[in-house]
Amino acid sequence: MSEAATQITLIGTKLATIGMEFTFFGPTPECDTCKLRNTCINLEPHHRYRVLGIRGELVHECPIHEAGVRAVEVAESPIIAAFDARKAFPGSKIVFEPVRCDETDCSMYEICHPSGLKAGERYTVVEVVGEAPEECPCGNVLKLVEFRR
Repeated sequence: MSEAATQITLIGTKLATIGMEFTFFGPTPECDTCKLRNTCINLEPHHRYRVLGIRGELVHECPIHEAGVRAVEVAESPIIAAFDARKAFPGSKIVFEPVRCDETDCSMYEICHPSGLKAGERYTVVEVVGEAPEECPCGNVLKLVEFRR
């Protein structure tokens, strides 16, 4: 797996555990007047991150997190998704288009349309992880692929 760029941000002290993954959804209205706003909301909305390290013991007050926030080092998490097998080559750079499918009740729908991947954005295929967990009912030939922005 390739290394992602790391950055420092603030997250709730109860969430500040090495290895913990979270999706950043963006600021809330309470963030508008916070003096730590620029440090706390410096991540990309709707992207997944993994905590790689804790920076010091200092806890800052926060109107959102009851126990306050603390500084952590994070990196964007790779995303595993079902992807067109014909385009799944390690190292290839692609413009992501999700599998064409409207079967929202399909057991693979979430892996074919994972949170964190946006249609039209550029990603790198880091690794072809393996076969899709089951055959696509729409007839798509799929592989499980690890993507990184």
